Amino acid sequence: MPAPVTSPPPPGPAPADGSAMAIGSAPELGPAPVATAAPADGPARSPWPRFALLVAILGAAAGSLLLWSPTALLDGGLSHGMPWYWRGPLFAAVYAVGTVAFFPRPALNAAAGLLLGLQEGLLLAVLGTTLGAAAAFGLARWLGQDALRRLLRGRVLVALDRRFTDQGFRSVLLLRLFPGLPFQAANYGAAVSGVRFGSFIGATALGVIPVTAVYVAAAATAREPGSTGFLLSIGALGLLGLATLVQVGRAAARRRRTVTD
Repeated sequence: MPAPVTSPPPPGPAPADGSAMAIGSAPELGPAPVATAAPADGPARSPWPRFALLVAILGAAAGSLLLWSPTALLDGGLSHGMPWYWRGPLFAAVYAVGTVAFFPRPALNAAAGLLLGLQEGLLLAVLGTTLGAAAAFGLARWLGQDALRRLLRGRVLVALDRRFTDQGFRSVLLLRLFPGLPFQAANYGAAVSGVRFGSFIGATALGVIPVTAVYVAAAATAREPGSTGFLLSIGALGLLGLATLVQVGRAAARRRRTVTD
């Protein structure tokens, strides 16, 4: 009796693992699927080129003071030669640029008092201070944080970084209340830490008011050296200087204790 004739199995798809096709299967028509590999992570970008750019920007800003002076620019009549509604923005902008360029803030505050008086001078000096601090903080956070955080070594630096991260507003506020502490150094130091931008700006705007008011008031009343306002301003400057010396002495004592422990 003849053997029954069996039909071949229907063609099936190729195995997904790319192995040979089963016997009796036929290849599917159409283009072969293109294998895609998972993108591999490239090498980490070095933070040092951005840090070099930050150093170049700050160096150029500081060097520009050889060609212009914020106080001379304002005292030269530029602010008076423009419409009154431009005087405030112009002064705040010049103050902010001078702050980024490491120009001494006491001189800017004195210019505010001499040119604008107590009330307007104080308002614009605080505004210019805050804008300049925000610009410096943004530059340092964007261009220098990754590089400088790699240089943090030692218990003191780690403790300061933790303090600024956990108590950012309070820490920045305390720094702003004392006139002897370098203002620009505090801007860049805070940017390297984990303090939030909002906390930094709020503490700066609030903390610079007392010191700024003293300098602006002293300059605004300097034409009357025997006036009560001038004498009070000079006395307040002396007290602020004394408080700064006390704080510096306490910080040095704590540093010595930390080293000996």
